[in-house]
Amino acid sequence: MRLTTKGRYAVTAMLDLAIHGIKKPVSLNDISGRQGISLSYLEQLFAKLRRNELVSSVRGPGGGYRLSRDGKEISIAQVVDAVNESMDVTRCQRKGDCQDGEQCLTHHLWMDLSDQIHAFLSDISIGDLVEKKEIRELAFRQDEKALIRDMDGDDLIEVSSA
Repeated sequence: MRLTTKGRYAVTAMLDLAIHGIKKPVSLNDISGRQGISLSYLEQLFAKLRRNELVSSVRGPGGGYRLSRDGKEISIAQVVDAVNESMDVTRCQRKGDCQDGEQCLTHHLWMDLSDQIHAFLSDISIGDLVEKKEIRELAFRQDEKALIRDMDGDDLIEVSSA
C-alpha cells in the first residue's frame, strides 16, 4: 500500500493544527509555511476535512482553523478517509474485477491487508501523535525556523512551543 500525498499532507496538516491550535485558531498560511504544503492544496484538503467535521473554521481577524473535537477523538484513518484517500491495495478497488471480470488468486489477501492498514490507522489518534516526544521536538524546531523567517527587524512573531 502506498499512501499518496493527499493522505500524508492531510495528516501532517491536522497534526500541525493540533499542536498549534490549542490557544488560538491556526491559519492555513501558517501551516503552509511550517509544513511546506501549498496554500491552494491545503484549502482543498481543509474543505474536505471541514465537510467531514474534523475541523471547524473561525472567521475574522485572528481566524483560521481548529480541530472540531479533542485530538484523542480523531483517528488517522478518519483523516485519510475524509480526503477520500483509498487504503485499498487491491488492483480492483475491492470490486473483485482483477482479471477480466474475475477475482485474481490473491484478491482476498490484498483485501485483508487493506483492512489491516485501516484498522492500524484507526487505532492511532492525532492526540496520540501530539504526545510523542519526537513530534513535539520537531514541531519546536519548525517553530524556531518560522520565527527566524518571519523576523524583519523589529517585528517578532509569537511562537508557541510544543
